[in-house]
Amino acid sequence: MFSGFFYKLKEARVPVSLREYLTLLEAVEKGLANCAVEDFYYLARATLVKDERHLDRFDQVFGAHFKGVINLADGIDEVAEADIPEEWLRKLAEKFLTDKEKAEIEALGGWEKLMETLKQRLEEQKGRHQGGNKWIGTAGTSPFGAYGYNPEGVRIGQDKSRHRRAVKVWDKREFKNLDDSVEIGTRNIKVALRRLRKWARTGAADELDLPGTITSTARQGWLDVQMRPERHNAVKVLMLFDIGGSMDDHIKVCEELFSAVKTEFKHLEYYYFHNCPYEGLWKDNARRRTDQVSTWDVIRTYGADYKLVIVGDATMSPYEITYPGGSVEHWNQEAGAVWMQRLLDHFEHAAWINPQAENWWQYHGSIQIMYKLMEGRMYPLTLEGLDRMTGELNR
Repeated sequence: MFSGFFYKLKEARVPVSLREYLTLLEAVEKGLANCAVEDFYYLARATLVKDERHLDRFDQVFGAHFKGVINLADGIDEVAEADIPEEWLRKLAEKFLTDKEKAEIEALGGWEKLMETLKQRLEEQKGRHQGGNKWIGTAGTSPFGAYGYNPEGVRIGQDKSRHRRAVKVWDKREFKNLDDSVEIGTRNIKVALRRLRKWARTGAADELDLPGTITSTARQGWLDVQMRPERHNAVKVLMLFDIGGSMDDHIKVCEELFSAVKTEFKHLEYYYFHNCPYEGLWKDNARRRTDQVSTWDVIRTYGADYKLVIVGDATMSPYEITYPGGSVEHWNQEAGAVWMQRLLDHFEHAAWINPQAENWWQYHGSIQIMYKLMEGRMYPLTLEGLDRMTGELNR
């Protein structure tokens, strides 16, 4: 009955067995799917998928194979009752525009005009608004509010980005730390990073020196065990990771990179930032508002012999780099470009790793600005890009 589905799963390299397929048929015959597509989906997933890594492939095959299948219980003469979550109703009010409609909406015309107009709106507005193009509200084309669209605006009261056009975000957001225990996919990254090595023997003499022991024993005439310090990669690396916002699209590959560098480099220090480094960096995203480290202190703590590696997609409002107060989350007294230059003046060897595909860089003004600040030392987060980066840092 479901043999086509079974064979499509195998074609998609989901490791399903004949025994599991027969178990599924038996469960369906006993009525465990309750004649509902959704129930059958969960039953099939529980029966056929053994590893969570294959869940996405299973979902794709299921959606393609059973596309258009209706609920088998449809047609039963019963009244359907359901509690519709409030969140679903709110989503109905979201503004979705065509590309043509988006092109017709004009920005206010620059950073100063945007901030000046926001101040004006806050003073004038007295109530809630929805669907308009002027007031702070929802589902409209005003530069201020949530669930709407504007080429440049201030996002207020929305849980996450939709169009990634906000130049400032009013809401408090929480970001997760990168997981350095991720191992899947890190092997090739480790191989690429191994060009960035300078071996040195440091620490206590706790490793057997076999050649030295043989030479000394032959010279002395009795067993003379020689020890030596263990050999480590002496390269010192300071990494700054952009976290949250548009970087959510790149969490997996950044975790793989993070896991790889923690294995490869004994002298590794890291901090987080959001979009662009400013006056403060942090170690723990859960405490990033209360436990920041001054960027000046980071510059003073780590010598110029550290190799600086910044990881981020550099996708943001250009104001975040070029203007004081341009940060989406706080009022920065100095522009991001000023702090970037201070970092680059101190660390002679520096590079930027960008997980965004390199062929898209030309379409983002902020990436172009950051690329120039880095004097071209921006590399894609690919094996070829890492190879180019290590070559630059080894100069």
